[in-house]
Amino acid sequence: MLAVPPRSEVRARPLTTQRLLLAPLDASDARDLWTAVEASRPELEPWLPWVPFNIDVDSSARYADASAADWDGARACRFSIRDRGTHRLLGVIGLEQFAHLHENVELGYWLRTDSTRRGLMTEAARACLDFAFGPVNAHRVRVAAATNNHASLAVIRRLGFRFEGIAREAERCHGRWLDHAIFALLAKDAR
Repeated sequence: MLAVPPRSEVRARPLTTQRLLLAPLDASDARDLWTAVEASRPELEPWLPWVPFNIDVDSSARYADASAADWDGARACRFSIRDRGTHRLLGVIGLEQFAHLHENVELGYWLRTDSTRRGLMTEAARACLDFAFGPVNAHRVRVAAATNNHASLAVIRRLGFRFEGIAREAERCHGRWLDHAIFALLAKDAR
């Protein structure tokens, strides 16, 4: 079974990397979350079907509240990604779709446009994977990206995920169907 550490404990002691802080997403992140999405909308919308529904600070607050409830209900663990020095919200990364019986989770992430191309998402994802294979006790982490989302695919490759196949027309996003490249990493691969 997956083990989900209490959100309050992880919030009190966030995951840290050389440049980043990863803390459980909650209502206190709503305004910063809205600002980050709004600043990056043109780049996020082609790949993330929820972006058109994030229409104001209230919608960001509802997402943050739902994220806290998902953590507390052991359904998902979503983190704000913040700059370690300035505490500016740079994006979100999370472990989704918890399959407790099979000890499987799915990795999902996005980064604001002005923070891309600096290795920050790879850094955040490594910390999130350490959390998945450590305290959460995941056996398998799955990740998917649109076959033409080259930035996301590059992150996945740098993390050492293994390609498993193509899911044709797996997601409808911004009025078009996206094929997904599917990858996975097992706990034994991450050692």
